[in-house]
Amino acid sequence: MLLSFVLHSLEEGFLFAILALGVYITFRVLNFPDLTVDGSYPLGAAVAAVLIVRGMNPFSALLFSALAGGLAGLLTAFLHTKLKITPLLAGILTMIALYSINLRIMGRPNISLSEYLGHRTVITILREVNLPIRSEYFIPLIFFVIVMVLKELVDLFLHTEIGLTIRATGDNEQMIRAEGVNTDTAKLIGLSLSNALVALSGGLFAQYQGFADVGMGIGMIIAGLASVIVGQSLVRGRTVELMTLGAIVGAIVYRLAIAMALKWGYNFGFRPTDLKLLTALLVITILSFPYLRAKVKRLEES
Repeated sequence: MLLSFVLHSLEEGFLFAILALGVYITFRVLNFPDLTVDGSYPLGAAVAAVLIVRGMNPFSALLFSALAGGLAGLLTAFLHTKLKITPLLAGILTMIALYSINLRIMGRPNISLSEYLGHRTVITILREVNLPIRSEYFIPLIFFVIVMVLKELVDLFLHTEIGLTIRATGDNEQMIRAEGVNTDTAKLIGLSLSNALVALSGGLFAQYQGFADVGMGIGMIIAGLASVIVGQSLVRGRTVELMTLGAIVGAIVYRLAIAMALKWGYNFGFRPTDLKLLTALLVITILSFPYLRAKVKRLEES
């Protein structure tokens, strides 16, 4: 029972790690508070679900999910760079618009991808693979490989000329603009890549849980931020490789913490409906811990 619980939490942690990589690009690399995530996550799920129901290969459906997420990020970047709308408001506007767009795509609030209805997903295909390893171990292993491949691709991209431009834009936009670099292009590319990863995570998670829902993106930005913040405290270092690794580790630890709180939280009065409350409390604790630790240290010294 405990092993099954840990493996299930790891599977969800790896899926959320893809989301965390996207959030890392906007919040840490580009220094752009992008709230599009709450809309692009269910967008990826909606696109994947509709395409699978219509008979498309589930792996191809994931590519279209990423493409849709990239377009959502492009819209947010356009609102900010071309129409001069502030980053927070641009993300909120796109997120609100995506709620209606997701309903339009699905045609209803949710879509079932149950294998009993004849829908084949990435998960059902993986379970059919005949290997000398049990499926409960094989699927987490595949998810781990997917996450690490995406991490390496992100690391390589951030070391390219375009990637370095995005990093420089996040560090000091005014200075890099004075050097003649088009920071608007850097934001367009950075936000597109970030939301493509977020939507990919949403599309894969929809196939994993067997349904897509228009409300599944609520609070995803907090989950992504929590993963990045937790990872930053656990994996020390300022290099890109360590920062992306931290985001992945943080996502896994975050999902394990949430899963344990939901599993054993009844002893403290928590219910499954308190998931968003638990997420908020976890993020508040993480963010306030350095301040509280410094305050306690000052009291001890005085």
